[in-house]
Amino acid sequence: MPSPRDRSDPRAWCVVAVARLGRDQPEGALEAAGEAVERDPGGEWGHRLMSLALERLGRDSEATVAAQDAVRLAPGSWAARLRFGSVLRRTPGRWRDAWAQAQQAVRFAPEQPDPHVLIGDLALARGDFRQAAAAYRTALRRDEDHPAARVNLGLTHLRWERPRDHHDPTWTVDPRETGRARRALEVWSRQVRLLAAVALTAVAVLAFWYDLRDPARAGGAAVLALMLAATVRQARRVGVWRYVPGMLARDLWLCVSVSVAVLVVAAYVTALATLPDWSPGSLVVPLVSAPATVVVEWEDLLGGFWAGLFGLVLFNGPAVLCLRVFAETWQGRPVRALAEFTAVAPERVGLRDTGVTLWIVAARLWSLVVLLAVVPPAAGEGRAALAAACVPLALLYVRWRGGLRFRAGTVLRHDWALALVLLTLLPASAALFTVGMVALLGAPAGTGAWWTVAATLSIAVLCFLVRGARAWWRRSAGPWRASLIPCEGCGPRLPGDVVPPVGLSEEVRRAFTYSRSVVLSYSDTDGPRTLAVGAVTSVSSSGELRLIATEEAWAAAARDPRVAVFVADPVERRFWAEVRGVALPDPAQDVLRVTPKHVQIAEFPGRHEARTSPRRR
Repeated sequence: MPSPRDRSDPRAWCVVAVARLGRDQPEGALEAAGEAVERDPGGEWGHRLMSLALERLGRDSEATVAAQDAVRLAPGSWAARLRFGSVLRRTPGRWRDAWAQAQQAVRFAPEQPDPHVLIGDLALARGDFRQAAAAYRTALRRDEDHPAARVNLGLTHLRWERPRDHHDPTWTVDPRETGRARRALEVWSRQVRLLAAVALTAVAVLAFWYDLRDPARAGGAAVLALMLAATVRQARRVGVWRYVPGMLARDLWLCVSVSVAVLVVAAYVTALATLPDWSPGSLVVPLVSAPATVVVEWEDLLGGFWAGLFGLVLFNGPAVLCLRVFAETWQGRPVRALAEFTAVAPERVGLRDTGVTLWIVAARLWSLVVLLAVVPPAAGEGRAALAAACVPLALLYVRWRGGLRFRAGTVLRHDWALALVLLTLLPASAALFTVGMVALLGAPAGTGAWWTVAATLSIAVLCFLVRGARAWWRRSAGPWRASLIPCEGCGPRLPGDVVPPVGLSEEVRRAFTYSRSVVLSYSDTDGPRTLAVGAVTSVSSSGELRLIATEEAWAAAARDPRVAVFVADPVERRFWAEVRGVALPDPAQDVLRVTPKHVQIAEFPGRHEARTSPRRR
């Protein structure tokens, strides 16, 4: 993008910066915005574009300073507030400030979609899905093709959890501190559970196989010292203990991991204390007397309790993993999310989230097929396998309601493993339906259908593992929920904070500067009000008006900053101008600062345009 012809025009440099941002050239955009700021330091547009370019270059601290300068120069600009709020949300501990700036942007320009999208993004970062969805729907009522609103609304349907879900953005602590605390808690949980599983297994082998009950119990008690050492070591790495309860309340699986570790330690200690006296000979001695029978029943009860403790210590990891996979598979509404992802033009983020959502759908249908393959034989009711007919119907429903009629081919061409998994569900459901029909007719069931189900389900699992290993190796999006990402500036649409400010022509500037017939219109509790303005002290280079008004106007602007200012040509009375904008009180200068949003200019009617009365006959 070449430099402008008029190199002295700051607005021309800003236009070049916007064009370079649209072509993903942040370095060139930063250069052009710097030229604009150098030629017009009082113009907020250049500072705003400089902030956006710096943010895309990863220089968030400098971007914050530039955005703050834009707000200082034009406090009534909704685009400046939007830019400031957008960059503040990336700064640790500034979520509340970002929220305040987003609220101001919505207050100044409720008709614009981007401030509502920023509100939704900030709510989504906290996990407030209801408020985020309401904000995104409000934005879509302003612009139904807004890509960020569509994609992020789909994430609310999926109950998306950001990577740092344990950290509340409203906390002033650095997220890296809570991240270190979270890793320390997870490492402690894994170490304690692993030590308990290995030690209790060794205790069981020594006590029951080699009949070394007392030495085994002593060795198991010594392992408690190792657990204590691991606890002390990891506790020293947690430097933000006062935030740990909030972290556990926000992050469900961190809470489950810590709780299971505590439960495993308690089960381990109880298992050592109640170690039964089992030996190969004593297990087969028949006791027939009444007292002996009572003793055998109590030993059996105690043995079953100990076996339960042993299973908890040994198999808690796989159990928690299965529980998490099941919970994440059935969390959210993927069909509604697909309908939002496919409602915008195909682009990178939307296609990625569509593919991950289809993996969630495939996992749900796979688990349903497994359930139908296990429950009917276990319950002795083979006719229940007829419910497998809902699997292809569910695929058709997802294709129809999820908007995949023209998007499924694009997604599946880039993910062969997903296509193969969805394809394997059809023969598996057909085989189960055949088993159900055979049971309904009372015919003997063969083993071919069950082998078909087992083979197709195994192929699906293999495809998932291969796809996950490939994603891990390439560090790309994998077939799991953690690969879902929100849309931040995705698609060809430029963000709303690049829009140019409303400029005032020279004749309008002159009219406001010299006219003494300036009228301010605002909304009051009793309806619209107008009053004459004492004077217009100045008009800034960016078009901001500084008015001397009464306290009544100040109070009205505090309630609703959207005002209109009227002025007439003070010299020839040829035209009148209406400037609609945002008025903010400035106590330091004792003026109302009006930032224009819309300017309308019209000429007064001349004598040739006057209405004439009809002739009398």
